[in-house]
Amino acid sequence: MKKTSPTEELRETGLKVTAPRLKILEFFNKNPNRHFSADDIYLEVIKEKLDIGIATIYRVLMQFEGAGILRKNNFESVKGDGKAIFELNEGTHHDHIVCVKCGKIEEFFDATIEKRQKEIADKLGFTLVDHSLSLYGSCKACKKK
Repeated sequence: MKKTSPTEELRETGLKVTAPRLKILEFFNKNPNRHFSADDIYLEVIKEKLDIGIATIYRVLMQFEGAGILRKNNFESVKGDGKAIFELNEGTHHDHIVCVKCGKIEEFFDATIEKRQKEIADKLGFTLVDHSLSLYGSCKACKKK
């Protein structure tokens, strides 16, 4: 299956193609399976000496979330500030485990956990339409420190 260009991807979602939108989408496409805050993206923009303000970055991230390009997660950070973190929406479900010391985020999928969550929902009379699971702990590197 041929992957569409960032320009085509924006057009397919109904978003106008602008330089900031293209740059931010290219950034995510170059860093798949990674999670970024608006501040992370802004620091990258500064390094590249691009004229994109933080307010524009926030606005584009919200538009991308609304268009289904990105997924937004609210993980507790090391500082406890609960920043919004964004990742590409690749159309597959996964859960996250977050290091409470360094902020490292790993993705995982476990069929047994998924099955158990459905069983619990069924037992309580719920029909699941969506869910997210985030686990918090210390990563291997932080445990060694």
